[in-house]
Amino acid sequence: MKPLSEKDTQRLMSFYQQGNYHSAVDESKKLINCHPGELILHNILGVCLERQGLFQEAAEAYQDALKINPAIPELQFNMGAMLHALDRWDDAIIHYKKALDIKPNFIEAFFNMGITFQSQANFDEAIKSYENALKLQPGFYEAIGNIGTIKQLQGDLESAIKYFEKALNINEDARGHYNLAGALRNHGNLSMAIDHYKKAIKIGSNEPEFYSDLGDALWHNGQIKEANQFLRSAVEMDPSHSRANYQLAIFLYDNKMFEEAIKYFEASQFQDWEERTLYCFYKLENFDQFEAKLKNAIIHKNSSPFLATLSTHYSQNMKIEDLYNFCPNPLNFVCHEKVPELIESDSKLLYDLIYDINTCNIGERKQKRLSYGIQSSGNLFKRPEKSFKSLEVALSKLIKNYFLRFKDEPCEFINSFPEDIEFSSSWFVKMQSGGHLSSHIHEDGWISGAVYLSIPKIIKNQDEGGIELSTDGDEYPRMHDNFPKKVLLPEAGDVIFFPSSVFHRTIPFDSDEERICIAFDLKPGSR
Repeated sequence: MKPLSEKDTQRLMSFYQQGNYHSAVDESKKLINCHPGELILHNILGVCLERQGLFQEAAEAYQDALKINPAIPELQFNMGAMLHALDRWDDAIIHYKKALDIKPNFIEAFFNMGITFQSQANFDEAIKSYENALKLQPGFYEAIGNIGTIKQLQGDLESAIKYFEKALNINEDARGHYNLAGALRNHGNLSMAIDHYKKAIKIGSNEPEFYSDLGDALWHNGQIKEANQFLRSAVEMDPSHSRANYQLAIFLYDNKMFEEAIKYFEASQFQDWEERTLYCFYKLENFDQFEAKLKNAIIHKNSSPFLATLSTHYSQNMKIEDLYNFCPNPLNFVCHEKVPELIESDSKLLYDLIYDINTCNIGERKQKRLSYGIQSSGNLFKRPEKSFKSLEVALSKLIKNYFLRFKDEPCEFINSFPEDIEFSSSWFVKMQSGGHLSSHIHEDGWISGAVYLSIPKIIKNQDEGGIELSTDGDEYPRMHDNFPKKVLLPEAGDVIFFPSSVFHRTIPFDSDEERICIAFDLKPGSR
């Protein structure tokens, strides 16, 4: 068999270097038929197929190259990268390790192996891989940033912020500012988050999520006009961007522009877009569309608290059967009890919680449902203060006991109760005289509730400062007023929680004393 000629090799390399990958693939395959043992041909074929996004075919080409010579670390690396792209993560790690066995200082193999471990949520091994890359190259800012991302996913926002800042000090890029902005926002520093979102846009202005997340942050900071501008810009940049469409729709939905919101929810197909669309039709009193879409949603959504809110209200409103067996008689699942750690004599935890709320640098989130009060931004249970961590532990115990109490109830709220107790959000609310929250639900929770730290003792009317729970609220359209409700009067040290499908509001109070509570949402999950 004639050896591979220099002319053939040059012709093939010319196609590759010109970016003419289609011709390079054809030429590679033709030459392989004549020279099946030439490793370079299989490798170039793999690279060109990879550049065209044909990952399975690229992996097959690299596999053929490895049969000829498995001792080339770059080939093992390329094979690992293709297997990762095909979501064959365990196999990808095997090839990255083979590359490192051959070439122990292969920085990129450590980094890519870290990414693969991270994709598996094997965070400890991912961090080890990134740290090995950093031992070889201390300025590898991408590895530093990825450790920051893992720390954020683990809820260690303090460490995440430090890693993101360290990466930015080495190389200031748009994604670094964006990542830091997200961590700062979750940490409760909304104004600094907005600054870094803006820096991300200035450096890398063609990323729709930068505009969308900035718009969302501005909205929660009370900058409505500017928020509207950035949210719409994100969708204009990429009309098919699911999250950008969804965030714009949420903004419109919250500002009662329901007809326009429907358009963007349907374009998003993101998360709970169906429930949000149903809400819009219901608020518009378009009951025909609502009922048709409700029946369709019930068929394939068996565990949605938000859908339960809508279905329950509609059935009670129209006095028809509720077809959604999520949580019949939801007020029966309301819990009102003491937090043992808060009712001890001279409770240190109670003192520390109030102290940290009043002294820690926690940003404020604008909340239009709240009158005469402030609400914190971020997630308190992700903060470093010991008081918030201790309260999280105490609540976890109470919620586990709550599940055991109701575990035999035949409804989806209990059947799909989250196995892992994780709080998706937690925040404090401080109210002054006249303070109240209008009726609402927490659409993203499974259980919602509040721990009461300070309650006015001097009241004029019996229900002042209490919490009203009902299957009706949020100005839903009503054919009558015969909806069940329950009023509870909390004391300091109490916790009240309930299915997130239940409407709740704070009854206004007239007192010079503050009303302070920490509200929370249990993250949905499946058992």
